[in-house]
Amino acid sequence: MRRIVVYLGMLSLSMASLALGADKPSPDEAAIRAAVESYVAAYNRGDAKAVADHWSETAEWVSPAGKRIQGRAAIEQALTAMFAELKGLKVEVSSPTVRLVTGDVAIEEGTATVVRPGESPSASTYIAIHVKKDGKWKLDSVRETEIPVEAFARDGLDQLDWMVGEWVDSGEASTVESKVAWTKNGAFLSCSFRVATSDADDLEGTQVIGWDPVSRTIRSWLFDSDGGFGQGVWTRNGDRWIVSLSQTLEDGSQASATNIYKVVDENSYTWQSVERRLDGESLPDIKEVKVVRAAKATARPAPSKPAASKPADTKPTDAPATPVKPAGAKRAESGKK
Repeated sequence: MRRIVVYLGMLSLSMASLALGADKPSPDEAAIRAAVESYVAAYNRGDAKAVADHWSETAEWVSPAGKRIQGRAAIEQALTAMFAELKGLKVEVSSPTVRLVTGDVAIEEGTATVVRPGESPSASTYIAIHVKKDGKWKLDSVRETEIPVEAFARDGLDQLDWMVGEWVDSGEASTVESKVAWTKNGAFLSCSFRVATSDADDLEGTQVIGWDPVSRTIRSWLFDSDGGFGQGVWTRNGDRWIVSLSQTLEDGSQASATNIYKVVDENSYTWQSVERRLDGESLPDIKEVKVVRAAKATARPAPSKPAASKPADTKPTDAPATPVKPAGAKRAESGKK
């Protein structure tokens, strides 16, 4: 069950940096932030009732598409239908801000990224009004605004164009094969991987790598065939790419690592994984290995629109990957974040 940890560095997850405030939050702000975390956890479980319980009885939700849903019961019904139709939805909230207006009203603002296996992530900004009733903070109004794929996102991701292609790393104990390709409109990198070992079933997974227009950084989202999922943030340091990774395993265990990539030439790069942890316990580092190209890369497609285009559907992983864009794929909404 935990074998994915062995290959954690091989998978480009992506984790959002947690901003630690200098000042200790007030009890009310701390309660609201705890409610945000609870909301995200319920959403990622696909638990419509638990998500709806975070809303007030008369709450209003305006989706990125402009759809208005009134009342907790209607919101739960909408979430139930969405979770049933779009399996595996995950949401991540980036650095939300909380401002207390009065003793029982607060405003939260942030960015929500929704990811579904096989599709590109979709992002939206949101403004949420929290109200305090019977000592508990509830969402009373949420309005989301979709973030379009901006032209400058292509410039940010161009830095990872060297990853496009098919790659292989063969060792004594395992073989890792990966494929990376641009999605149809060139807005994301789509990755797929397979890890084969002699003593276990093959591990497969997908990953999406994209540009975050809010934080102006490269991020990635990963899903593996064991049921785990992860996130990460990419940072360039000279000729190296450092990827901070975080993953939830299929049994709920928490894993993390730092992967380091260095381009050697057009057909090879080195990779190593350090600071690896599982449920707070340190794991041995993975020493630097050389990964070689197995097939030539394809050119990045031109965007369908000059400035803003719909997110393309794709799959996630850590080394190179393959693009998948289901026809008529439906955009998922966070319902809050």
